[in-house]
Amino acid sequence: MSHDPRFFAFLKERIGLDVASVGEAIIERAVRQRSQAVNAQTASDYWQHLQCSEDEQQALIEAVIVPETWFFRYPESFATLARLAKTRLADIKQMRALRILSLPCSTGEEPYSIAMALLDAGLAPHQFKVQGMDVSPLSLERARRGVYGKNSFRGGDIGFRDRHFTEYDDGYHIADRVREQVRLQVGNLLDPALLANEASYDFVFCRNLLIYFDQPTQKQVFDVLKGLTHEDGVLFIGPAEGSLLGRHGMRSIGVPQSFAFSRHAEPAKPEPVFTPMPAPLPQRSAAPIPTKPRPFSTTSAHVVPIKAPPSDAADLLSQIATLANEGKSAEARAACERYLSNHPPAAQVFYWLGLLSDVAGSALEAQGYYRKALYLEPQHPQALMHLAALLESQGDSAGARRLQARAARSERADSESKR
Repeated sequence: MSHDPRFFAFLKERIGLDVASVGEAIIERAVRQRSQAVNAQTASDYWQHLQCSEDEQQALIEAVIVPETWFFRYPESFATLARLAKTRLADIKQMRALRILSLPCSTGEEPYSIAMALLDAGLAPHQFKVQGMDVSPLSLERARRGVYGKNSFRGGDIGFRDRHFTEYDDGYHIADRVREQVRLQVGNLLDPALLANEASYDFVFCRNLLIYFDQPTQKQVFDVLKGLTHEDGVLFIGPAEGSLLGRHGMRSIGVPQSFAFSRHAEPAKPEPVFTPMPAPLPQRSAAPIPTKPRPFSTTSAHVVPIKAPPSDAADLLSQIATLANEGKSAEARAACERYLSNHPPAAQVFYWLGLLSDVAGSALEAQGYYRKALYLEPQHPQALMHLAALLESQGDSAGARRLQARAARSERADSESKR
């Protein structure tokens, strides 16, 4: 079933997924899993079954978009939301409740984090409502259940768990006062009728989604998001997506690490430009492999301790680095594909794919891979520097400055941690 374009086209049509953004291996693995589940012997057998079964179509989508998320991911976004919400209520003279949208909302961690942040900031339940939306009914069912394991609580500050959850044998149950602030429903951003009869939202969270679309689909989705966001509202995105919004007339509100954009914000003062020094291609063969994330999950400022990679994964990472540094591009790319076929996605692998594409002159493909690396590891230094250089060469100086500043902040933080 290798490299069968029919499945790539199906996912592109249904959920907008651009195969170049994640690599063919991830999709092929999902197709193999579903083929085995329905006892399909060949790609054509599974394709025929897929065409005849809406349930199987959804099952394949679910296999590709298994979520990886946790509460208060990008914590500064929620702190910024709390401050802006109070200002927004004053602006509208508290004549109505604030409307907040989270999509994709995955298994509920993001919309519930929004509700907890606003309740903790002192907002009353009648002052805001949160709408959570996702293409996955399975994820929404888990969100409605509101029961979470320890993997949903990460980072240094999890005091909110004591305030808003009760621990039982099967996990942590979210409090009804939080659950009641959130309404959940199935929805697809590619649906032209999405929320057509709804009023615009004061705040919209749509994070780590645009990086999985090609440019025409990004423009289509951005137009939808812009229409859903009130003209005085704020759109929160993922850390690798700022330059995409900048090209469409949105401006950062200027709060570091909030990843918040507004239509009418004044231009932020230019941040100091970090000029990277030329360096040899890096070898990070012992780099740990992040917990497995998937497309359309709504990744973090906190580093999560994880186990060392299996020896075969570490050996393959070392092999990729060696091949790339020896200039054996085709062999290095093939090794990257082998890695993605047999192991969870790793930022370093997508960085290598970006670099190999960059060297080959495929700028657009390289940009997609660098963004994928930053989705998995937001402060990946080489991906930040190379993507910044790429954006600068394309005339996106503002986007390049933002990435360079992030690289500089990361370097300073790393230096301070070693003192």
